Formats: sequence, structure tokens, C-alpha cells
Amino acid sequence: MGCGKCEHDHKHKHHSKGCVCEVVRAIKEIQDIGTDDDCATCSTSCFMEPLGGIVSPGRRNQFDTRVFMLLTKNGDPFKAFYRDRDRHDTDCFSVFFRVEEVFDNCCATLRVLEPRKRSGEEVDLVDCTHTTIDLKKICATRRFRSTESCITVDLSCFCGVQCIDDVFLDIC
Repeated sequence: MGCGKCEHDHKHKHHSKGCVCEVVRAIKEIQDIGTDDDCATCSTSCFMEPLGGIVSPGRRNQFDTRVFMLLTKNGDPFKAFYRDRDRHDTDCFSVFFRVEEVFDNCCATLRVLEPRKRSGEEVDLVDCTHTTIDLKKICATRRFRSTESCITVDLSCFCGVQCIDDVFLDIC
């Protein structure tokens, strides 16, 4: 069994697109359409509807983004570069995303989200070598800010998706 793929049934020659594709597609639909479904048992389930259900069912109409992370085949968070609006630092990498579009079965355009502390200041996720993400620094992230940086990815290359939060970023 490979990452993001299901072993095919030799009898029926059936292949799966991969669950990451389906989860990200579901996140996009939830961002686009609200429903009145009951809450799921896992408080951060990516399938929780409607948007806002992860945070507070009573405030559901105040959210426009489901923040998520993608995990590589070895379990590391996928990171992407973004252009920092304030230009206060040079290590502008994030592991947090918003889905903008899903197309061609399993491709997606993702907006890179800037990690912020509760106080509003940026969280520099890169370690002292400036080459890898410091996993402990991810925990300092409590807020998110939209960036103008997007990345197009093949979702079948990832093994996991973890939903983090429902937030309002004032994105049309």
C-alpha cells in the first residue's frame, strides 16, 4: 500500500484517488456552503459541517476558512513559502493552508496562511538552521493571517490532512 493510495483489488482492478483528495474537496465544499448538520464526535474533524463547527457551533456564520495542514509520507508537515507583507523577517514558511480551488481530480490551489501568536505577532516556524520546521513552534500559533501567496499541489502526494481551526480571514 502506497501513501495516499489504496491497494487495488486484483479481482476488480479498483484504484482509489486517495483520501487526502476527498478531505480537501470536502473542506472546499464546507467553506462554500453552510448546512445545519449535527456536530461530529471529533472536535477537529475535517468533515465537520458547517464551517465554524470546529470552533463554536453557536458562531458558525462568523467564519470563512477551515485552516488545515498536510502531512508528507514520513509524517512531517508540508511547508510552503509565502511573501511577508511587513517584510520583518526572511524565514517566511508556513504549514497552514486554506483551500482555494480543487481541480483535475486531485490537484488544488492552496493559500498559504501566516502563523500568528495570540498577541498577533508572527510565529517564525523555521528552526535555527533555517532549513526545517521546528515542530514546537507550531504550538505557538493561535491566529492566522491571509497571505497573497498560493501554491498548487497534487493532493495524491500527501498521506494526511489535519484540520486545525475555523477562522474568519475576510476572504471573498
